[in-house]
Amino acid sequence: MASVTSSRDGAVVTIALDRVSEGNLLTVDGVRELAAAFRAAGSTDAKVIALRGNGADFCRGRDPKGGAPSPTAMKMRANVCEPILDVYDAMSAAHQPIVGVVQGMAFGFGCAIASVCDITIAQDTARFKLPEMEKDLPPTLAMSAVMPRVPRKVLAWMVYSMDELDAHAAHQVGIVSKVAPEPMVEMEVDKLLKTMTARSPEALMAVKDFIRSAAHMEPRGMADYGANLLAAVLSSAGK
Repeated sequence: MASVTSSRDGAVVTIALDRVSEGNLLTVDGVRELAAAFRAAGSTDAKVIALRGNGADFCRGRDPKGGAPSPTAMKMRANVCEPILDVYDAMSAAHQPIVGVVQGMAFGFGCAIASVCDITIAQDTARFKLPEMEKDLPPTLAMSAVMPRVPRKVLAWMVYSMDELDAHAAHQVGIVSKVAPEPMVEMEVDKLLKTMTARSPEALMAVKDFIRSAAHMEPRGMADYGANLLAAVLSSAGK
């Protein structure tokens, strides 16, 4: 049974983690399904991709069961690490902005993908955690996804203390864009998706491209890149 489902409603493709009985823990095969779903959605003419977790929890992390034996470091990287990195790459490479909707637990891999989303809306009862050090596993892959969004001392605290962040704390440090009470979350998501899908795909993609790339540029290069993106959008719109 598939751990990840995809559907489309108008200009929005929704990718849903659908291993509800396991809190949406994803096996390596499920991680591969998720990367494939993002690449498929990114190849469509949809304007926005939404990422959700069915059930009570967004994603409790990665399920170590179901992976191929990895007796060497190279095989471990190929069998376990590369599929995770491929998800992060597929999310970043998608032309469309990705809106994450988080409830319940977003632990480990779940916290990482919530962070990678371009916008993340969380229920006020959501919790975020990097618990891998409980098993003496340094969560360096999840850290690589979270680090561009949060201060380094916050990330170090999350990893070493293994404490949970509530939704409001996750908002303060940059993992979450907006927090809403549970009854209001869907209204906030619908409002955001309607606002975004009313815009041209060129404008939406330009904003994602700028946010993704400009942070790595020096100020003059950032300004020049922004001017080029704006000129391209203006030209395509005939403005």
